[in-house]
Amino acid sequence: MKIGIPKALYYYYIKDFILFLEKLGVQIVTFDTTKEIIDLGNLVAGDEMCLSLKIFLGHVSYLKDKCDYILIPNIKNYGKNDLMCTNFTSLYNLVSNLFHVNILTYEIDYKNKLTEKEASFKIGQELGFSKKHIIKCIKKSKVTYNGNLKSKIITNMNNLKSSKKKILIVSHPYNLYDEFVGKPIIKYLENLNCEIIYSDLFDAKTTSEMSKYLSSDLYFKYSKNIIGSIVISNENIDGILFLTTFPCGIDSLVNELVIRKINKPYLNLVIDDLDSQMGVITRLESFVDIIEQY
Repeated sequence: MKIGIPKALYYYYIKDFILFLEKLGVQIVTFDTTKEIIDLGNLVAGDEMCLSLKIFLGHVSYLKDKCDYILIPNIKNYGKNDLMCTNFTSLYNLVSNLFHVNILTYEIDYKNKLTEKEASFKIGQELGFSKKHIIKCIKKSKVTYNGNLKSKIITNMNNLKSSKKKILIVSHPYNLYDEFVGKPIIKYLENLNCEIIYSDLFDAKTTSEMSKYLSSDLYFKYSKNIIGSIVISNENIDGILFLTTFPCGIDSLVNELVIRKINKPYLNLVIDDLDSQMGVITRLESFVDIIEQY
């Protein structure tokens, strides 16, 4: 059995669930973002959709003939004060209306007591696995995931002591680690002898709590998780790079709120799907020069 998972949006938030599927014994099919995938997304996306959503739809289009099911989470909320971007809550309806594919749904709705464990168990049963095997795989995947995450967080924290220019990149993981959006930027900054500090590689509960120092009434879960990293790392970093995709409504609001309250050199970089990256490179070079002068 092959399950396709679009390597976009939610992919970077459900690594524990992906590990669970692998331990169940199913084959996971994913692909890195390419210009071809973005072009496929543009064929079906609306004009007002952000680049991140276009990338997601492009992955679905690319996967549709290469697997038995496509995993489309229906993540509604993680509680009353931890809500989601509308892109996340609309994914299931978008895909079911735009594509003729077999959808495997991973539903999260804490308000109605639908947690990750319940969602994993439900899908395990839908795929025909025994209760005993499902419980065993849930436990194993959690242990593996937590161990990997802890190691990455420790490395990220240790990098705050680096003698290089330390730049905190405040961005959602689906932008940070995307082959088209974030990785070229990270690689370029590293070539300029910068140490990259990742906003998503801190303890999420701590960053969510620390975000209150920048905005006390923010209720988007993933935004709180990343902006709290600014408070934690502020004394040790030399600059902040806000990385977002055009035209993300949530980031345009949250980044503006935060920028007014920080005391570090910053760059608010918005990425679109244009072919040329020269404008991005010029801005990154100028940003690093500003940090050095500062």
